[in-house]
Amino acid sequence: MNDANGAPGQQDPTTRHPQPDFAQQNQETPGWTGPMDPPPDHGEESYRGSGLLKERKVLLTGGDSGIGRAVAIAFAREGADVLFTHLPEEAGEARETARLVEEAGRKAVAVPCDIREEEQCRRLVARAVEEFGRIDVLINNAAYQMSQPGGIGDISTEQFDRVMHTNLYGMFWLSKMAVPHIPAGGSIINTTSVQAYKPSPHLLDYAMTKGAIVTFTQGLAQMLVEDGIRVNAVAPGPVWTPLIPATLPDTAEFGKQAPMGRPAQPAEMAPAYVFLASEHASFITAEIVNATGGTPLP
Repeated sequence: MNDANGAPGQQDPTTRHPQPDFAQQNQETPGWTGPMDPPPDHGEESYRGSGLLKERKVLLTGGDSGIGRAVAIAFAREGADVLFTHLPEEAGEARETARLVEEAGRKAVAVPCDIREEEQCRRLVARAVEEFGRIDVLINNAAYQMSQPGGIGDISTEQFDRVMHTNLYGMFWLSKMAVPHIPAGGSIINTTSVQAYKPSPHLLDYAMTKGAIVTFTQGLAQMLVEDGIRVNAVAPGPVWTPLIPATLPDTAEFGKQAPMGRPAQPAEMAPAYVFLASEHASFITAEIVNATGGTPLP
Protein backbone atom coordinates (compact mmCIF):
# COMPACT_ATOMS: atom_id res chain seq x y z
CA MET A 1 0.00 0.00 0.00
CA ASN A 2 1.28 3.47 -0.91
CA ASP A 3 1.44 5.61 2.24
CA ALA A 4 1.92 8.93 0.41
CA ASN A 5 -0.56 11.69 1.25
CA GLY A 6 -2.50 13.35 -1.55
CA ALA A 7 -3.71 16.87 -2.13
CA PRO A 8 -6.60 18.17 0.00
CA GLY A 9 -9.85 16.62 -1.16
CA GLN A 10 -8.12 13.94 -3.19
CA GLN A 11 -9.64 10.54 -2.49
CA ASP A 12 -8.82 6.93 -3.19
CA PRO A 13 -11.22 6.01 -6.04
CA THR A 14 -11.51 2.43 -4.83
CA THR A 15 -13.04 3.45 -1.50
CA ARG A 16 -14.75 6.79 -2.05
CA HIS A 17 -18.20 5.23 -2.65
CA PRO A 18 -20.12 2.33 -1.07
CA GLN A 19 -18.56 -1.10 -1.43
CA PRO A 20 -20.29 -4.44 -2.00
CA ASP A 21 -21.72 -6.51 -0.41
CA PHE A 22 -24.96 -4.58 -0.87
CA ALA A 23 -28.21 -5.77 0.64
CA GLN A 24 -29.96 -8.17 -1.74
CA GLN A 25 -32.82 -6.31 -3.38
CA ASN A 26 -35.15 -6.76 -6.30
CA GLN A 27 -37.77 -4.47 -7.77
CA GLU A 28 -40.32 -4.64 -10.51
CA THR A 29 -39.10 -3.11 -13.75
CA PRO A 30 -38.41 -0.24 -14.42
CA GLY A 31 -37.18 0.14 -10.85
CA TRP A 32 -37.17 3.11 -8.50
CA THR A 33 -34.42 5.15 -6.91
CA GLY A 34 -36.04 5.51 -3.49
CA PRO A 35 -35.81 1.91 -2.20
CA MET A 36 -32.19 1.41 -3.30
CA ASP A 37 -29.71 0.61 -0.53
CA PRO A 38 -27.25 2.29 -0.65
CA PRO A 39 -28.93 5.23 -2.41
CA PRO A 40 -27.29 6.15 -5.71
CA ASP A 41 -25.33 9.38 -5.94
CA HIS A 42 -26.29 11.53 -8.94
CA GLY A 43 -24.07 14.45 -7.95
CA GLU A 44 -26.85 16.26 -6.10
CA GLU A 45 -24.41 17.49 -3.46
CA SER A 46 -21.10 17.20 -5.26
CA TYR A 47 -21.28 18.40 -8.87
CA ARG A 48 -20.05 21.96 -9.39
CA GLY A 49 -20.50 23.58 -12.79
CA SER A 50 -18.19 26.06 -14.49
CA GLY A 51 -20.19 27.28 -17.49
CA LEU A 52 -18.91 24.68 -19.95
CA LEU A 53 -22.31 24.26 -21.63
CA LYS A 54 -23.80 27.72 -21.31
CA GLU A 55 -27.11 28.08 -23.19
CA ARG A 56 -26.83 24.63 -24.80
CA LYS A 57 -30.13 22.95 -25.62
CA VAL A 58 -30.13 19.26 -24.79
CA LEU A 59 -32.37 16.32 -25.69
CA LEU A 60 -31.69 13.42 -23.31
CA THR A 61 -33.39 10.03 -23.24
CA GLY A 62 -33.82 8.16 -19.98
CA GLY A 63 -33.29 11.21 -17.80
CA ASP A 64 -35.55 10.25 -14.91
CA SER A 65 -32.96 8.27 -12.92
CA GLY A 66 -29.51 6.70 -12.94
CA ILE A 67 -26.93 7.97 -15.40
CA GLY A 68 -29.58 10.08 -17.12
CA ARG A 69 -30.43 11.99 -13.94
CA ALA A 70 -26.75 12.55 -13.19
CA VAL A 71 -26.19 13.87 -16.72
CA ALA A 72 -29.22 16.17 -16.47
CA ILE A 73 -27.92 17.63 -13.19
CA ALA A 74 -24.41 18.13 -14.53
CA PHE A 75 -25.55 19.69 -17.81
CA ALA A 76 -27.89 22.07 -16.00
CA ARG A 77 -25.15 23.16 -13.60
CA GLU A 78 -22.93 23.75 -16.64
CA GLY A 79 -25.59 26.11 -18.06
CA ALA A 80 -27.71 23.90 -20.34
CA ASP A 81 -31.48 23.57 -20.69
CA VAL A 82 -32.60 19.94 -20.69
CA LEU A 83 -35.58 18.18 -22.26
CA PHE A 84 -35.57 14.56 -21.15
CA THR A 85 -37.69 11.47 -21.58
CA HIS A 86 -39.18 9.04 -19.12
CA LEU A 87 -41.70 6.24 -19.30
CA PRO A 88 -45.22 7.18 -18.10
CA GLU A 89 -44.83 5.03 -14.98
CA GLU A 90 -41.66 6.93 -14.08
CA ALA A 91 -43.35 10.33 -13.70
CA GLY A 92 -42.43 10.61 -10.02
CA GLU A 93 -38.75 10.02 -10.75
CA ALA A 94 -38.94 12.52 -13.62
CA ARG A 95 -40.33 15.24 -11.36
CA GLU A 96 -37.30 14.92 -9.11
CA THR A 97 -34.90 15.26 -12.05
CA ALA A 98 -36.83 18.30 -13.29
CA ARG A 99 -36.68 19.86 -9.82
CA LEU A 100 -32.90 19.45 -9.71
CA VAL A 101 -32.46 20.98 -13.18
CA GLU A 102 -34.67 23.94 -12.29
CA GLU A 103 -32.86 24.35 -8.98
CA ALA A 104 -29.76 25.00 -11.08
CA GLY A 105 -31.59 27.86 -12.78
CA ARG A 106 -32.18 26.08 -16.09
CA LYS A 107 -35.26 24.99 -18.03
CA ALA A 108 -36.40 21.40 -17.54
CA VAL A 109 -38.94 19.68 -19.80
CA ALA A 110 -39.95 16.15 -18.81
CA VAL A 111 -41.64 14.24 -21.64
CA PRO A 112 -43.27 10.82 -21.24
CA CYS A 113 -42.09 8.89 -24.28
CA ASP A 114 -41.59 5.28 -25.31
CA ILE A 115 -38.73 5.48 -27.80
CA ARG A 116 -39.62 2.01 -29.11
CA GLU A 117 -42.26 3.78 -31.22
CA GLU A 118 -41.11 5.73 -34.28
CA GLU A 119 -43.97 8.22 -34.12
CA GLN A 120 -43.24 8.99 -30.47
CA CYS A 121 -39.61 9.69 -31.41
CA ARG A 122 -40.80 12.04 -34.15
CA ARG A 123 -43.05 13.91 -31.72
CA LEU A 124 -40.21 14.06 -29.19
CA VAL A 125 -37.83 15.79 -31.59
CA ALA A 126 -40.60 18.17 -32.66
CA ARG A 127 -41.25 19.01 -29.00
CA ALA A 128 -37.56 19.73 -28.40
CA VAL A 129 -37.44 22.06 -31.40
CA GLU A 130 -40.65 23.74 -30.26
CA GLU A 131 -39.24 24.30 -26.76
CA PHE A 132 -35.70 25.27 -27.70
CA GLY A 133 -35.58 26.17 -31.41
CA ARG A 134 -32.67 23.76 -31.95
CA ILE A 135 -30.93 20.74 -30.47
CA ASP A 136 -27.28 21.33 -29.56
CA VAL A 137 -26.72 17.96 -27.91
CA LEU A 138 -28.61 14.70 -28.39
CA ILE A 139 -27.85 12.10 -25.71
CA ASN A 140 -29.13 8.60 -26.51
CA ASN A 141 -29.03 7.11 -23.03
CA ALA A 142 -32.27 5.15 -22.49
CA ALA A 143 -31.77 1.39 -22.41
CA TYR A 144 -33.37 -1.85 -21.32
CA GLN A 145 -31.90 -5.13 -20.12
CA MET A 146 -33.18 -8.28 -18.47
CA SER A 147 -30.90 -10.97 -17.12
CA GLN A 148 -31.53 -14.53 -18.29
CA PRO A 149 -29.13 -16.82 -16.40
CA GLY A 150 -30.74 -19.81 -18.14
CA GLY A 151 -29.22 -18.82 -21.45
CA ILE A 152 -30.44 -18.03 -24.96
CA GLY A 153 -33.33 -20.46 -24.63
CA ASP A 154 -34.90 -18.21 -21.99
CA ILE A 155 -34.74 -15.03 -24.07
CA SER A 156 -38.24 -14.63 -25.46
CA THR A 157 -38.99 -12.89 -28.72
CA GLU A 158 -40.91 -10.30 -26.68
CA GLN A 159 -37.83 -9.53 -24.56
CA PHE A 160 -35.55 -9.52 -27.60
CA ASP A 161 -37.82 -7.05 -29.40
CA ARG A 162 -37.98 -4.78 -26.36
CA VAL A 163 -34.19 -4.71 -26.00
CA MET A 164 -33.62 -4.09 -29.72
CA HIS A 165 -36.25 -1.39 -30.07
CA THR A 166 -35.27 0.46 -26.90
CA ASN A 167 -31.51 0.30 -27.34
CA LEU A 168 -31.15 0.49 -31.12
CA TYR A 169 -34.31 1.57 -32.94
CA GLY A 170 -34.89 4.53 -30.66
CA MET A 171 -31.29 5.69 -31.00
CA PHE A 172 -31.45 5.34 -34.79
CA TRP A 173 -34.76 7.18 -35.17
CA LEU A 174 -33.84 10.01 -32.82
CA SER A 175 -30.44 10.54 -34.43
CA LYS A 176 -31.97 10.57 -37.91
CA MET A 177 -34.72 12.99 -36.90
CA ALA A 178 -32.55 15.28 -34.77
CA VAL A 179 -29.65 15.79 -37.19
CA PRO A 180 -31.46 18.45 -39.28
CA HIS A 181 -31.89 20.48 -36.09
CA ILE A 182 -28.32 20.16 -34.77
CA PRO A 183 -26.13 23.12 -35.78
CA ALA A 184 -22.43 22.89 -36.57
CA GLY A 185 -20.62 22.57 -33.26
CA GLY A 186 -23.33 20.34 -31.85
CA SER A 187 -22.92 16.71 -30.93
CA ILE A 188 -24.53 13.34 -30.40
CA ILE A 189 -23.48 11.25 -27.41
CA ASN A 190 -24.55 7.61 -27.12
CA THR A 191 -24.37 5.30 -24.12
CA THR A 192 -22.75 1.96 -24.87
CA SER A 193 -21.24 -0.35 -22.22
CA VAL A 194 -18.37 -2.55 -21.15
CA GLN A 195 -20.77 -5.28 -22.31
CA ALA A 196 -19.99 -4.31 -25.92
CA TYR A 197 -16.49 -5.71 -25.48
CA LYS A 198 -16.82 -8.20 -22.62
CA PRO A 199 -20.35 -9.60 -22.87
CA SER A 200 -21.88 -11.39 -19.91
CA PRO A 201 -23.70 -14.52 -21.13
CA HIS A 202 -26.81 -13.74 -19.06
CA LEU A 203 -27.10 -10.35 -20.83
CA LEU A 204 -26.59 -11.66 -24.35
CA ASP A 205 -29.24 -9.57 -26.13
CA TYR A 206 -28.34 -6.40 -24.20
CA ALA A 207 -24.63 -6.88 -24.89
CA MET A 208 -25.15 -7.28 -28.63
CA THR A 209 -27.03 -3.96 -28.77
CA LYS A 210 -24.20 -2.23 -26.95
CA GLY A 211 -21.74 -3.58 -29.53
CA ALA A 212 -23.98 -2.23 -32.27
CA ILE A 213 -23.99 1.19 -30.59
CA VAL A 214 -20.19 1.31 -30.84
CA THR A 215 -20.36 0.62 -34.58
CA PHE A 216 -23.21 3.09 -35.08
CA THR A 217 -21.30 5.80 -33.21
CA GLN A 218 -18.14 5.36 -35.25
CA GLY A 219 -19.99 5.19 -38.57
CA LEU A 220 -22.31 8.14 -37.91
CA ALA A 221 -19.36 10.23 -36.73
CA GLN A 222 -17.69 9.83 -40.11
CA MET A 223 -20.95 10.63 -41.88
CA LEU A 224 -21.54 13.88 -39.98
CA VAL A 225 -18.03 15.24 -39.55
CA GLU A 226 -18.31 17.46 -42.63
CA ASP A 227 -21.41 19.04 -41.08
CA GLY A 228 -19.44 19.98 -37.96
CA ILE A 229 -21.39 17.54 -35.78
CA ARG A 230 -19.37 15.29 -33.50
CA VAL A 231 -20.60 11.81 -32.49
CA ASN A 232 -19.11 9.96 -29.52
CA ALA A 233 -20.11 7.46 -26.87
CA VAL A 234 -19.49 6.62 -23.24
CA ALA A 235 -18.93 2.98 -22.24
CA PRO A 236 -19.76 2.59 -18.54
CA GLY A 237 -18.80 -0.42 -16.50
CA PRO A 238 -21.12 -1.51 -13.67
CA VAL A 239 -23.13 1.48 -12.41
CA TRP A 240 -25.50 1.45 -9.42
CA THR A 241 -28.81 2.52 -10.99
CA PRO A 242 -32.46 1.38 -10.61
CA LEU A 243 -32.00 -0.83 -13.68
CA ILE A 244 -29.83 -3.15 -11.58
CA PRO A 245 -32.26 -4.25 -8.81
CA ALA A 246 -35.03 -4.29 -11.43
CA THR A 247 -33.30 -6.63 -13.87
CA LEU A 248 -30.62 -8.67 -12.11
CA PRO A 249 -31.38 -11.60 -9.78
CA ASP A 250 -28.30 -11.03 -7.59
CA THR A 251 -27.43 -7.47 -6.53
CA ALA A 252 -25.47 -8.18 -3.36
CA GLU A 253 -22.10 -8.43 -5.09
CA PHE A 254 -22.85 -6.14 -8.02
CA GLY A 255 -19.75 -4.33 -9.25
CA LYS A 256 -17.19 -6.58 -7.57
CA GLN A 257 -16.03 -7.75 -11.00
CA ALA A 258 -14.55 -4.31 -11.76
CA PRO A 259 -10.87 -3.99 -10.86
CA MET A 260 -11.82 -1.19 -8.46
CA GLY A 261 -13.96 -3.72 -6.64
CA ARG A 262 -17.14 -1.66 -6.63
CA PRO A 263 -19.78 -0.28 -8.99
CA ALA A 264 -19.64 3.31 -10.15
CA GLN A 265 -22.15 5.84 -8.95
CA PRO A 266 -24.09 7.71 -11.67
CA ALA A 267 -22.31 10.93 -10.66
CA GLU A 268 -19.03 9.38 -11.76
CA MET A 269 -20.33 8.97 -15.33
CA ALA A 270 -21.72 12.47 -15.88
CA PRO A 271 -18.37 14.31 -16.34
CA ALA A 272 -17.57 12.16 -19.39
CA TYR A 273 -20.76 13.37 -21.10
CA VAL A 274 -20.04 16.97 -20.13
CA PHE A 275 -16.55 16.71 -21.60
CA LEU A 276 -17.77 15.21 -24.89
CA ALA A 277 -20.43 17.91 -25.28
CA SER A 278 -18.05 20.76 -24.47
CA GLU A 279 -15.58 22.70 -26.56
CA HIS A 280 -12.80 20.87 -24.74
CA ALA A 281 -13.64 17.90 -26.99
CA SER A 282 -13.76 19.90 -30.24
CA PHE A 283 -11.27 17.56 -31.99
CA ILE A 284 -12.83 14.38 -30.65
CA THR A 285 -15.34 12.40 -32.72
CA ALA A 286 -15.92 8.68 -33.38
CA GLU A 287 -14.49 8.05 -29.90
CA ILE A 288 -15.63 5.71 -27.13
CA VAL A 289 -14.81 7.00 -23.65
CA ASN A 290 -14.36 3.98 -21.39
CA ALA A 291 -15.46 4.46 -17.77
CA THR A 292 -15.16 0.90 -16.55
CA GLY A 293 -13.41 1.06 -13.20
CA GLY A 294 -10.24 -0.42 -14.62
CA THR A 295 -11.47 -3.09 -17.06
CA PRO A 296 -9.30 -2.65 -20.18
CA LEU A 297 -11.25 -2.33 -23.42
CA PRO A 298 -9.95 -2.39 -27.02
